Amino acid sequence: MTDPRVQKFAEILVNHSARIVKDDRVLIEATEAARPLINELYKEILKKGAYPIPAIWNFASQDALYYKYASDEQLDFVPPLHKIAYEQFESRIRVHSATNTRALSGVDLNKLQRRGKALGEITATQMKRGGAGEFKWVTTLFPTKAYAQDADMSLEDYEDFVYSACHANEEDPIAFWNKVKEEQQVAIDNIQGRNQVILKGPNVDLSLSIKNRIFLNSAGVFNMPDGEIYTGPVEDSVNGWVKFTYPAIYNGVAVEGAELTFSNGKVTSAKADKNQDFLLKMLETDAGSRYLGEFAIGTNFGIDQFTGQILFDEKIGGSFHMALGASYPETGGKNKSAIHWDMICDMRDDSEILVDGELYYKNGEFAF
Repeated sequence: MTDPRVQKFAEILVNHSARIVKDDRVLIEATEAARPLINELYKEILKKGAYPIPAIWNFASQDALYYKYASDEQLDFVPPLHKIAYEQFESRIRVHSATNTRALSGVDLNKLQRRGKALGEITATQMKRGGAGEFKWVTTLFPTKAYAQDADMSLEDYEDFVYSACHANEEDPIAFWNKVKEEQQVAIDNIQGRNQVILKGPNVDLSLSIKNRIFLNSAGVFNMPDGEIYTGPVEDSVNGWVKFTYPAIYNGVAVEGAELTFSNGKVTSAKADKNQDFLLKMLETDAGSRYLGEFAIGTNFGIDQFTGQILFDEKIGGSFHMALGASYPETGGKNKSAIHWDMICDMRDDSEILVDGELYYKNGEFAF
């Protein structure tokens, strides 16, 4: 029997996040592990008069086998189904549903980098069409045993955590997310149109410019769960230092104690306590991978612990995160890269954000 929270979850994704309407073509990306949610999504999309297309259906060992056996030509290959869907469809719903979150931990870094460059074409299309309102994409997660283990939870507790964070356990979750949007808009109104941002704390001493950049209100449209405000900082404006307090995970590799130094926007020095080689390799992906594509503040205090899943962790209330690589064009960001790697820093202890010299944020809370 289907968990009623799964049905409610599907309704949130179709009606609020992806905003599906009649005749939309909807690509569904998932694994077999997410079958209960995919079934519900399929029904909800059909009820809208739209066309669900679960064409990208990964099997458990697919990526690991690809990196083990693919030639350079195959690593450079851009999947035609992805390409067509991202260029022509009206929507995409991606459901992270891994059964082994460490499947790529032993993969050759050169192969990961090469494949990332090839798939960068897909990422660029998503960001361009999404920013123009032509492509309604949303990324979410279905609770699996692998994710539960990463979060040090039982599967049952992790399911409770996920559905609570998405508010699929409430009678009217869409009303909740609309309220979040209203509250976050106040924070945006207090920073939009300003210039200099300074972050100070035990793990950060950084300045950047947001001049002529647009802050976006993230309340369940592109991500579910959600809870952040974000923009693309002026590319050459970032100066200073930051040590990210949570592991920075990319392609299943956890970089712990990542520390970056910026000069005129560019990462000039990088080190880490664990997997430093991976960090340095990803920084060499392309010309844009050493620059920031995103600066954001997490606002979801319902996500109160690190789980190893960036979809949740970057929304932790009282934190900020930055992404190396591609900008979201709708923010005014101009950085282009095959990567978009979010890294999170806690701001709840002896920390503050100043905007044009005025206190904007202190110890994890907005100062207004």
